[in-house]
Amino acid sequence: MSISQPNTLLPVPSGPLQIPPLAPAPTGTDERPLRFSLVIPTYKESQNIPQIVERLTQLLDSVIPNEYELIVVDDDSPDLTWKVAQELIPQYPQLQVMRREGERGLSSAVIRGWQVARGEVLGVIDADLQHPPQTLLQLWSEIQRGADLAAASRHVEGGGVSDWSPIRRFLSRGAQTLGLIILPGVVGRVSDPMSGYFLVRREAIAGKTMNPVGYKILIEVIGRGNIRWIGEVGYVFQERQEGESKVTWKQYVEYIGHLVRLRFARWPVARFFRFGAVGFSGVFVDMAIFYLLSDPSTLGWGLTRSKIIASELAIVNNFLWNDLWTFGDISSKQRGLRKRVKRFVKFNIICLAGLVLNVLLLNLLYNVLGLNRYVANLIAIAAVTFWNFWINLKLSWRVTEVKD
Repeated sequence: MSISQPNTLLPVPSGPLQIPPLAPAPTGTDERPLRFSLVIPTYKESQNIPQIVERLTQLLDSVIPNEYELIVVDDDSPDLTWKVAQELIPQYPQLQVMRREGERGLSSAVIRGWQVARGEVLGVIDADLQHPPQTLLQLWSEIQRGADLAAASRHVEGGGVSDWSPIRRFLSRGAQTLGLIILPGVVGRVSDPMSGYFLVRREAIAGKTMNPVGYKILIEVIGRGNIRWIGEVGYVFQERQEGESKVTWKQYVEYIGHLVRLRFARWPVARFFRFGAVGFSGVFVDMAIFYLLSDPSTLGWGLTRSKIIASELAIVNNFLWNDLWTFGDISSKQRGLRKRVKRFVKFNIICLAGLVLNVLLLNLLYNVLGLNRYVANLIAIAAVTFWNFWINLKLSWRVTEVKD
């Protein structure tokens, strides 16, 4: 903790956005682990904070009295939301308040709140009452049934929006569709990936370094956490009663950037670049042999025959370098000629499948569209690079059994 706040304010964590495991209470203190910690991120919500705290307290007192805490994390609101919340503490002893003066953003506010939380289960809810507090009990029930994450959704039974314009509905659905295209393995796990109302078990995200963007943290939690079982609960998104909306075009742009970043985070980027460097060396082998065999000034062989021979020699070159460098950490544990031959056969079959596509593209670009033969060849090579890397990663250097 780097900043201490007087008058009952929580200290503000610094450093990486990483959730710690639930630690035992320090000896001689009355701090103890709780069952549930709910973070309420705020900015200019002074009009709403008394009501949301009152309603949440009534609900949680009915199911887990004295076993929860509410944590308001305010980004130094000009309307003094943090102070309004602080003044509620004598009336609501389970309430805690954090005032952030040097850091901004809803998602990072949530994680900073989770970092100081004492709950086994962590949650987030908006302060503006657009997330109906009563849905919290249904989310809690999903966690009690064994879910690692319970998310409130507008797109399951019982869900919806109260009074959205057609444009906003279109943008919301468009953002979800885009997410399914860019990051289907994450976005496709929930019906409402842009929900900001959910609970998650601490153990599912403890030790994970988060890097959220903008207002949407759920996809970050699903993408980086160990989330097995997800429960969803329908809710109707309410219109804001007090204060001003914070939804802007910038939030949609940040959402798209976040999807792209998570997409690349799930790829073995360093290995892919090594694979690409090896493939680049194969381009020179391919182009050189292709020139010697097909150019009218040399042997003048047919286009397809020349391409097949050139590509096979490039495959041999690429396999040797990939086995030594790109996947060297794996192949070093699979020693022996037999295993190397097995890897080469798999590599060759996969690359030959790519070669079929390569040849088809080359003939299309050169014979049909009339591109220069060398430009057409480069385009065809680029088109199958991702295919070759991904399938080889999944098959050639992964499924070979290792027996020590």
